[in-house]
Formats: sequence, C-alpha cells, structure tokens
Amino acid sequence: MVAATPAIAIGPAPDPLLDDAVRRGGARLAPIESADALVWSENPVGFPDPLPENIRWVQLGSAGVEEWFSAGLIPSDTSIVWTSAAGAFAATVAEHALTLLLAGVRALPEHLEAKTWRQQEFLSKVGTLRGATVAIVGAGGIGRALIPMLAGVGADVVAVNRSGSPVPGAIETLPATRLGEVWSRADHFVIGAPATDATHHLVGAAELAQMKPTSWVINVARGSLVHTTALVKALRDKTIGGAGLDVTDPEPLPDGHPLWDLPNVIITPHDSNPPSVRPPAFAEHVALNVARFVAGEKLTALIDPVVGY
Repeated sequence: MVAATPAIAIGPAPDPLLDDAVRRGGARLAPIESADALVWSENPVGFPDPLPENIRWVQLGSAGVEEWFSAGLIPSDTSIVWTSAAGAFAATVAEHALTLLLAGVRALPEHLEAKTWRQQEFLSKVGTLRGATVAIVGAGGIGRALIPMLAGVGADVVAVNRSGSPVPGAIETLPATRLGEVWSRADHFVIGAPATDATHHLVGAAELAQMKPTSWVINVARGSLVHTTALVKALRDKTIGGAGLDVTDPEPLPDGHPLWDLPNVIITPHDSNPPSVRPPAFAEHVALNVARFVAGEKLTALIDPVVGY
C-alpha cells in the first residue's frame, strides 16, 4: 500500500511563497482540520489553541521562540514536533554582526561624527580583526554563518554552545559550563544565544569587568542577554572598547536613554534581518523541512519544549 502524501496547512493566511515551498518539499496543501502539519508564519496572536489532534508537526516563522513559551503554546509534555526558523536568516544576521564589529574596531562612529582632520587622535583608536580572537557566545546558526566571514578578515573564533560539540571553523568549542573562561581570553564578543531564564543577563558587570579595554561586544540575539545598566557603566568607564547593539533592553530603546549619547556605541533598530530577505529565506527553510518531513527524516531547527528553545 502506497503511503498518502503528507498534507500541510499554512497559517494564519495563504502565502504563495509558502504554498510553493510545500509543493517543492513534496507535500500537498490542506486545511488545518485535515493536515498533518502546520506552517505558521506570524506571531502567536490568532494561533489555533488547542491544535487539532491530526497535527503532528508545527513550523514557526521566527528564530526566537520565547514569546511562544511565554504564551504557553508549547507545553513541555507535548507530543507534537515543533521547529523554529533558526538558521533561516543566519547569513543576513551574521553579516550585520560583522558590520557592527568591524565598524567598532575601526572606530567608524567617531570618524563619521568628525568635522575636522583628526588623524593622530584616530590612529591610536583604530584596530583590526586580523589576528584577533572573537568569542561567539551561542554559536548556533548565526555563529556558524559568521565564522567563515571572520576567517575572511583573519580572525580566529572560540565558539560556545550548550553541548560543547565542535563547531566547524572554530579553533575551539567550549560547552556553556565553561563560558566563564572566554571573558578574559577573547578580544571581542558576539552574543547569539537564545533568550531563556538561564541566559538572562548572561553578560553583566562581572563579565564586562574581565574583558579587555579594547573589546567590543556585539549583540544580535536578544536585549535581555546583556545587563543594560552594567553595560552603560562599562562603556562610560571605558572598561570595554564599545558595543554594537541590534537588540536592546528595553526595546524599543526610548529616546533619551543613556546608550544613545555614548560615543562608543552603535545601535541599529533590530533590523539585522531586513524584511526584504525574510519571506524567501523562510520559504527555503520550509521547503527543506517539508522534504525532511515527507521522507521521515529529522527536521531542522527542532525546538526543545523542556529547555525552551
């Protein structure tokens, strides 16, 4: 007997790119009441809860899933397989992280503000990534995409992930239990960890105090990973070289916040993953996972309901 072709529902609204992705993955489209899986491209508002019993897999449209856990939509005892979009937008975010880091190390914020020739002053501030060691804290999809970019400018990478499983291209991979070793060891830091209770304020006063006075901290993950008050103090005291922030805590960062006035900070308004690239990148991610689902293979970007990401 030939097995029926798996059926996939798209929500919350029809989407031609996702419809095509489902077909390219080898499945067919169906309403949620008769589907085997659901691809949900928006936030939790309007998500069908409870899900029909026929749904075996849910593909979410975002890489970060903390709001889904906060809303109680992914129970720890679920029998449904949940996947995120982690990795779908990794290359774009990694490109942004590299831009922030290079801009900081090259003192571009001060160069851009200059209204006169300040060569002698700037020569002492301009650095290079060539020969530097960059620690990627939370070396998932973004970290894996960033490593070859950093290698291209001559930087070495120490990767930190939960398991300590080797990350290709890193000179060393450390488990999260050894995170404390990197703060005094690396020259610069890219924060890419998920936002969970365990990673809240992952970078605080103690961690910042161990960094070099030339270190730049780049956060392209979630604002809650960095203790904002401690960061402001470290930047004012020049304990570290600077910070490149695509995410902040609070977010949006309010007008008049001290971070806006610091010369050694680059702030971008959470736009490392611009809207122009999201739909096609997510569609490719969906096509890959649908093909795996059809073939009975392990899906990409599995969410651990117990861990929280």
